Amino acid sequence: MKTDTAVLLKKLLLLFLVVSGLYFAKAFLMPVAIGGIIAMLFLPFCKWLEARKVPKSIAVLCSMLLLLLLVASMCLLLGWQIAALLNDVALIKQTVVEKWTEAQLYVFNHLGIAVEKQTQILNTEKPSLSSMMGFVFMSLKYIAINFIFVMSYFFLLLYYRGHIRAFIIKLTPSAQQKEMEQIINSTTRVAQQYLLGIAKIIVCLWIMYGIGFGIIGVKNFIFFAILCGLLEIVPFIGNITGTALTVFVAAIHGASLPLLGGIVIVYGSVQFFQGWVLEPLILGPQVKINPLFTVIALILGDLVWGIPGIILAIPITAMIKIICDHVDTLKPYGFLIGELVLPKKRPLIHGRIRRWFK
Repeated sequence: MKTDTAVLLKKLLLLFLVVSGLYFAKAFLMPVAIGGIIAMLFLPFCKWLEARKVPKSIAVLCSMLLLLLLVASMCLLLGWQIAALLNDVALIKQTVVEKWTEAQLYVFNHLGIAVEKQTQILNTEKPSLSSMMGFVFMSLKYIAINFIFVMSYFFLLLYYRGHIRAFIIKLTPSAQQKEMEQIINSTTRVAQQYLLGIAKIIVCLWIMYGIGFGIIGVKNFIFFAILCGLLEIVPFIGNITGTALTVFVAAIHGASLPLLGGIVIVYGSVQFFQGWVLEPLILGPQVKINPLFTVIALILGDLVWGIPGIILAIPITAMIKIICDHVDTLKPYGFLIGELVLPKKRPLIHGRIRRWFK
């Protein structure tokens, strides 16, 4: 009994040390994690180029250029849509002023706080222009530096992947090196399938949200379709946030109640199709995480790394589950993290759709 207690305490201490290390080494580990995940996403493309006799360095460089092209295209598209959104800034400002006046009158009528007093309270909490400019400058500097680090790690991890693989195998005892090589192959393959599956789901969500929002007449529907699709990276929180922003901006533009209801209906329909068709067909239950550990991963990600931690929490947890599923001593933990898989027969159409996605 004492031995079991000691083993449990050691495991809890190890978990505490790992979480503490992740927190204090955030500045170093976060760009490495982001670069590594993106590198795994582009690894099939890099291998495809190398299989066609393209030198490794050129193949990695092409992968990096493709990534930069995708990022630039996304930024240009979002910038174009945001510029179109800002064309109505006068209307938005007028609507916000009207709603704010109504809110002030409501507070005065129900709480007895005068409008002048409310304005005074808000002015005391209002940050100065210099502090806001300093915050924006530091944020842009932080993003630029970390973007350079991420791209550097992306290039180097893709280029030295064979060297890192050999290092991991050399750490393993000789009798277990063959098994370790199989574990690395299986884990890498399933992790790539998971990341590519997430990318496919996001593209499908862009299309479905774009069609749905376009049909019901949402203004700047392309922007909101892209936004809602990208926010799906963060389960639960992301999809609700994207829909809430769409409803909020549409309401500011003077959207009618049927239009706002249509946005909610589109969101619900897309979520239903995603949960019951896209995820089972593209991801499969073997790399899905149950809701309990999804929430735990999101909370830990926020506590350790903030917003980037929330974005990285689910992919990292999914890859941890994949590793656990391929290591005998860790399989119980993979089972605990994963969803309950019930044997069932899929309709023939599911098999055809699955082959189309592959």
